[in-house]
Amino acid sequence: MNARSGLEHTESTLFERGVPGRSGMQVPECRDGASAIPESLLRKAAPLLPEASEIEVVRHFTRLSRMNFGVDVGMYPLGSCTMKYNPRVCEDAASLEGFAGLHPMLPADRVQGALALMAELEDALAELSGMSGVSLLPAAGAHGELAGMMVIRKALEARGDARKKVLIPDTAHGTNPASCALTGYKVVSVKSDEAGLLDPAAVAAAMDEDVAAIMITNPNTLGLFEKHVFEVAQIVHAKGGLVYGDGANFNAIMGKYRPACLGLDVIHFNLHKTFSTPHGGGGPGSGPIGVVKDLVPYLPVPRVVRGEDGTLALSDAFPESIGRIRTFAGQFLVMVRALAYIRALGASGLARVAERAVLNANYVRARLTGKYHLPYPGTCMHEVVFSDKIQAKNGVHTMDIAKRLMDYGFHPPTVYFPLIVNGAIMIEPTETEDKATLDDFVAAMEAIADEAAVQPDLLHAAPTRTAICRPDEVLAARQPVLTHPAS
Repeated sequence: MNARSGLEHTESTLFERGVPGRSGMQVPECRDGASAIPESLLRKAAPLLPEASEIEVVRHFTRLSRMNFGVDVGMYPLGSCTMKYNPRVCEDAASLEGFAGLHPMLPADRVQGALALMAELEDALAELSGMSGVSLLPAAGAHGELAGMMVIRKALEARGDARKKVLIPDTAHGTNPASCALTGYKVVSVKSDEAGLLDPAAVAAAMDEDVAAIMITNPNTLGLFEKHVFEVAQIVHAKGGLVYGDGANFNAIMGKYRPACLGLDVIHFNLHKTFSTPHGGGGPGSGPIGVVKDLVPYLPVPRVVRGEDGTLALSDAFPESIGRIRTFAGQFLVMVRALAYIRALGASGLARVAERAVLNANYVRARLTGKYHLPYPGTCMHEVVFSDKIQAKNGVHTMDIAKRLMDYGFHPPTVYFPLIVNGAIMIEPTETEDKATLDDFVAAMEAIADEAAVQPDLLHAAPTRTAICRPDEVLAARQPVLTHPAS
């Protein structure tokens, strides 16, 4: 792996533990004495692999797995990511043979149950958001953004309106401007006010007949509810634009209000954040989009349709659609988990999830205010953003705090985002952590703040209790060593 970035402090590798001639397998000789592999495909020299017994290999990788951190091990307070514990019942549902064993090329009459599940999930997401139509096709949140912006562009073009710009708040996720650029739009940044919210006056000043849409994340990445969103939507609609909702933070509002009721025209959902698929590790993800009635004809295909005889099928017969955005019908097992989660909790349970997420974040906010600088005071939603302003007076910065938190057994929160907060420390406890865990986390953060005041070098050297000590992360990214020298 990367010895130059700190991995020299871990246990020895299999190459170093191996012994020449040791093996964990037996390969029988060919009975007729001839190899079944053509001569042209045979190696000319043995591969440089570690020589180890089976038990050594098993123990080695088991030890490595125990060095990893995940939500099953402890609190994972990454802000803006909703790294919550997901019920195992949803995993059980997704592992059922009738779901996990489906082939995407099966004919519709063989997958009526799967299509019914998809239709029910579309209806549930439409109910939660207030939208008239939902597409489950996008493979992730950013893909949902792209699909949503493509729908907006198609709808505007259908009315002969070739607009060129999209307004994006300075608190936006980085994927928002990227999705706009990929759709051919120029990004215009809108500065937040002193409270960290969208200012209707600033939106009105930037809004003209060349603006196709505004992209709004609500709650925003500061963890604050955009209380002017309805007024902003009216301003944009008055000039013929549309309103896109980034649903990355839907965990804070589901079951409490419907975004369509506040004027949003499109929204994407992150099933892997909000609806029970584990988030992180490169996938799987799913980013369905919901749209208001006027935009339904432009949704991507295929779409689930019901025939006169009641049977379901996937259809491409929507001439105004933006077309296909991927192969097949979406991340199906993520859909299974999502519907299992929605059914298990019900309407009241989903609302309690949002309430608990907001309560937990505000508990952390109240406990840590004073120990850490709170750039935007007041009630937050599902996450709270502090900064390192107090600790920076002693030469301790956000990265030092994050690294030291690992010594206390907690995964660090999101750091240095959102960008409008210098030295940001973004904490999202989610609804799944209980008060005892939050108290332990707060105690660790308080202890670190005290250490920063009297022992700043202790934080500069952190972490010291982990398998990998403090690496040179820049060097690791720019000059990675991905193989052992022996190989």
